[in-house]
Amino acid sequence: MKSLFERLRSRRLASVFVLLATLSAAMVAGSFAAHGVRGQEKQNNSADATPLNVVNSSVPPNEFVKIAQKVGPAVVNINTQTLPKQAGNKGRRNFHGRVQPNPQNPGDGDQGEDQQQGQGNFQDFFNRFFGGQMPDQEGGDDGQVRESLGSGFIVDPKGYIITNYHVIEKADKIYVKLSTDPDTQDLGRPATIIGTDKATDLAVIKIDTSVPLPTVKLGNSDTAQVGDWVEAIGSPFTLSQTVTAGIISAKNRTIEPGAGGQFQHFIQTDAAINPGNSGGPLLNMNGEVVGVNTAIFTQSNGYQGIGFAMPSNTVVEVYNDLIGAGHKVTRGSIGIKFNQGLSGAVNRVYGFNNGVLVQQIQPGGPAEKAGIMVGDIITAVDGRAIKDGDDLVSEITSRRPGSAIRLGYLRDGKQADATVTIGDLEKVFADQGGQQAELGPDNRGDAGEAKLGLVVREVSPSAAAKLQHPGVVIQSVRSGSFADLQGLEPGWVILRIDKQPTGTKDQYDAVVGKLKTGDDVVFEVVDPRHPGNGINYLGGKLE
Repeated sequence: MKSLFERLRSRRLASVFVLLATLSAAMVAGSFAAHGVRGQEKQNNSADATPLNVVNSSVPPNEFVKIAQKVGPAVVNINTQTLPKQAGNKGRRNFHGRVQPNPQNPGDGDQGEDQQQGQGNFQDFFNRFFGGQMPDQEGGDDGQVRESLGSGFIVDPKGYIITNYHVIEKADKIYVKLSTDPDTQDLGRPATIIGTDKATDLAVIKIDTSVPLPTVKLGNSDTAQVGDWVEAIGSPFTLSQTVTAGIISAKNRTIEPGAGGQFQHFIQTDAAINPGNSGGPLLNMNGEVVGVNTAIFTQSNGYQGIGFAMPSNTVVEVYNDLIGAGHKVTRGSIGIKFNQGLSGAVNRVYGFNNGVLVQQIQPGGPAEKAGIMVGDIITAVDGRAIKDGDDLVSEITSRRPGSAIRLGYLRDGKQADATVTIGDLEKVFADQGGQQAELGPDNRGDAGEAKLGLVVREVSPSAAAKLQHPGVVIQSVRSGSFADLQGLEPGWVILRIDKQPTGTKDQYDAVVGKLKTGDDVVFEVVDPRHPGNGINYLGGKLE
């Protein structure tokens, strides 16, 4: 199989051939045009033509030129090799060789505690990462050495480089080529991995050097504004030191739903970035890095004006942890899970506008030890009001394990607080195993079929013993019904409706029987096939 370089070179030659063929056709057409109608040659007289001269003037360099000249030497190419494997995953691979769940079988893979299926080109958004392998260049198990290309930038003259984790994720060998290195077939200087952080898709690598290397400064991404000019430098399609410019289109973009995206809040930009730019810098007009180019939205595996960069303030925090003694990022946790983007009905039923509704308590975790329960609404940390889940995650993960916080929360409409000792996120959620609940039959009628579009049955005693809370299991959901519009699915277990327990069929019928048009109806449900996902809160206004 041809290497990526050979494939691109052949494509370039093909493009040149097309261009030359077009020019040849144009020349032939011009030759015929120079003859008369009956083939008699016409005399071309150009004695009155004035020869052209190059104007010897200079254009003062703009800010983009100055930044490219200043920062360019600190931007590097990162080449990786993945050696043949004896065996590999057989699932469908994405743009970087990661195994993706089969789109026709969403149950494959880990969906996270509040994972939702995206739509359109965001459904498999990481298929569109733009460093690493082209679709037919992915490393694996067919006996071929795979080569990959990305970008990075030097932040320490001793040779420390920041890039994306996915650029070097599957690499057996990593090479770095500086802008001053000769443009040969040589892959570059060997590099070693200092540390990686998958949650933010960042990595630190290092090359040996006998002389100080050029570096770039990290700017303050918090002060960057929508509409600010930015410049990107990287190696798209092996074209090193490519400079593009655009503006900041938006900030605080989360493009992966659920737990997978809780630490990924990107800067969105329309600066042109393509495969190979990944890991390169996004720069402000002071020539400071305000982001690390990480992902794009595309329908063609190429630039379409929507790119995403990890903010520099996050990058600095992660970098400082990765160069530390442990070479890892340690994040605080209180051992809870929750839903993002709850409907207005949930807020009205549970009586809150701001805060976080606890979906799941990790057994033995800090929250459980402090007495926090599922259904509590966390409203404050150390007296500071909590707006939403992103706000809580940012507040808690920035704390060091072992430190204590005062957690304010609502329970049944009453304000309370508790002292919680922060744990290590990695350790708190180290064991999230769970067994699939066994569901049993129940042949009685369903009071909610006409009103909600649901047919339910009681959970068998053995299955109920495996669930944290008793409930009724959904047998079927009528298409277009209220329950269908709220996203309920067969196989899920309804634990409560509007905070009223539905542990038995009689309890369920009693609660549903009281519902009327115009009521806010909120379901607390759990998927027994994925008990680690905890409780989900779904609801709306009954019409």
